Amino acid sequence: MVTKVVPGMLIATPTAEQVAREACARMKRAIHDAIKERGSATIALSGGNSPLDAYRCLAAQSIDWNKVQIYWVDERAVPPDDERSNYAGAKRALLDAITIPAANVHRMHGQHSDLAKAAEDYETELRDTVKAHVAGIPALDLVVLGIGDDGHTASLFPGEDTVDITDRLVAAVPARSGREARLTLTAPVLENAKASVIIVIGKSKHDALERVWSTSGDVKETPARIVRGFRGAITWVIDRAAGGMG
Repeated sequence: MVTKVVPGMLIATPTAEQVAREACARMKRAIHDAIKERGSATIALSGGNSPLDAYRCLAAQSIDWNKVQIYWVDERAVPPDDERSNYAGAKRALLDAITIPAANVHRMHGQHSDLAKAAEDYETELRDTVKAHVAGIPALDLVVLGIGDDGHTASLFPGEDTVDITDRLVAAVPARSGREARLTLTAPVLENAKASVIIVIGKSKHDALERVWSTSGDVKETPARIVRGFRGAITWVIDRAAGGMG
């Protein structure tokens, strides 16, 4: 029998709609806590479909967006108006519905012709604009993550060396068959976040969750296992299907 331990708090709800509401509430709390404690908040958003309803919910909340700096966890190597762009998805769901200074929005430049240079530039931007640091690494107030059917998180994919990077905060991810090149935050900065909300929806994610929650396993095979090394508060918001409960 496989021994499982969920790192952090687990909130399981019957529907994706309830997942969005719960995730939104946790995100709002992390933002408000940061503003109350330090006068500002830094958050990093993930792409994909799972968090979009939570972003729409967040847009309707009472938040002083002048005090929030928004970053991205990862981005595809596409223009910012491409439908596959993580920035574009968050823009439609959140940014277009709020009033936030343009200088507070720090998108990854996935369209850059030199992704390695784009990764270096984004690391510099993180170091220069995220004021809180722990052990010399920027400490974001909130990171929003998901998990893929294959066990990836951010753009840290199974079988690739990106998950092993410890000397860079942002990395360029080469294209593979059926997958475009990307930019991604790496484990050191993700692990340093003060809070993370991980949104997982659908039966297809169940096996990956089981591997993440197993007390033993290979992070190279299931990169989302990096969450087991997170230093801050972890909140899993899943539907019952992802949890194998229906």
